[in-house]
Order: sequence, then structure tokens, then C-alpha cells
Amino acid sequence: MKRLFRTLGRIVLVLLILAALALLGFFLLRWRGLILYSHESNPDQWEVFGVDLSSYQGTVDWTALKDQGVDFAFIKATEGSLLQDTRFSANWTGAAEAGIRAGAYHFLSYDSPGETQADNFISVVPATQGSLPPVVDIEFYGEYLENPPDKAHVQSILDPLLEKLEAHYGVKPILYVTYRSYYNYLAGSKYADYPVWCSSPTVFPLLPRWHFWQYSHSARLEGYTGAQPLIDLNVFRGSKAAFDTFGPG
Repeated sequence: MKRLFRTLGRIVLVLLILAALALLGFFLLRWRGLILYSHESNPDQWEVFGVDLSSYQGTVDWTALKDQGVDFAFIKATEGSLLQDTRFSANWTGAAEAGIRAGAYHFLSYDSPGETQADNFISVVPATQGSLPPVVDIEFYGEYLENPPDKAHVQSILDPLLEKLEAHYGVKPILYVTYRSYYNYLAGSKYADYPVWCSSPTVFPLLPRWHFWQYSHSARLEGYTGAQPLIDLNVFRGSKAAFDTFGPG
């Protein structure tokens, strides 16, 4: 019986030590800004803070967002070969007037050619000096949530889309990824030269490399009136000086 108690005591001690180490690790990551809570709209550990939005946020008061520390914004422009965000033009103009550096994003469709998707984006998004590079949003929707398309099919759409956007805007597009889309389609050397914007709520991205981190899908800021009360939050991985020279448009 005494031996059993000694064994249980050792197990409890080990568990307490592991718990203490885990707690210490958590606070260290918090201190370094590698764990961010969803409500933290302007984390002190990072120099450059941004949002991403679409028509779901409705009419946007860009000056109000600027006053809350927003430095940049990714704005939805297009989806697939035909869809265009109804608020893109107003958002693009409003961000510029408020002094917020903007980039436009395209939601990739797995159901139409990359060339026509690029044409759709180019028809909407001007080549604006100083803007962020265009973004291709690679994630899953509809039936593809359960049955993702195969790698060859996705790359046959993605590659001509990227090629056409780069030729038109003179800069490599940013690739927006989830862990699933990154490791399904992009891991390896083929896309190593493209900047990465990673969706990883709360915990810093566990990818080999990344440039932007979407750390919250559930924040609330002042300054928009749409049906969607929540807004996504992001940080740039680098200093303000590095951001200012990142991917000039």
C-alpha cells in the first residue's frame, strides 16, 4: 500500500510540474505576442495591425477604423469568374481617403478557369500605387468542405490565375491559406516565392513561413453597419518600416 501511495505521489508531482511548465510556456508565448485573444484589436507586441472585410460589414467608416489603430485592410473584390463584391469600390476609395493601406482579395473558385477568374479581378481592382499585392484566398466551401478537390485540379486553376495577376500588377500575389489548404496544395518549393497570409485563430501560424497572420474571426470594432457584426483581425510579421516597403503596388 505504501508503495502504491509513493507511486501516486510521483505521478501527481510529475503532473504538477508539467502543468507548471505548460502555464509558463503559455505566458511566455503571450509575452512574445504569439498567442493573441480574439478581442485584441491592436496588440502591443505587434507594430502593424489590420482587418479584412467584405460587403457583409456593410457601410464602413474608414476614419473610425483608422482611429482604432487599423494600418491596413484586405478588401474582398471578386469570387470566381463572375461574382464581384458590391462594396468593393466604396471600400477601396474609403480606405485610401482614411490613410489605410489596402489590398484586394479574390476568393478562389474550383469551378471555373483561372484565366477568367483573373479577368474578373482585373476588371474590378485598379493597379494603385502603394497598395498591397493582390490576394488569392484558397479555402474550402460548399461540397468541397467534405470532398476537397485534388491537388492537380486546384493547381491547374491557381497557376494561370497567379501568372496573369502577377503580369498585370507587377508583383507576386499573396496566398491566403488555412492549414488544410496550405498542406493540401501549396507545401513544398513550387510556391515558395509567394507571400503567405495564414488563418490561425489565437495561436501564431505553424507554417514554415508566413507574412500576415489572421488571428481572429470574431472581433468587434466600431465603424461598420452591415449584417455581420464581427470582423477579422490581422497582424503583419515585421516592423512598420518593413511593412511600408512590402510588395509595393
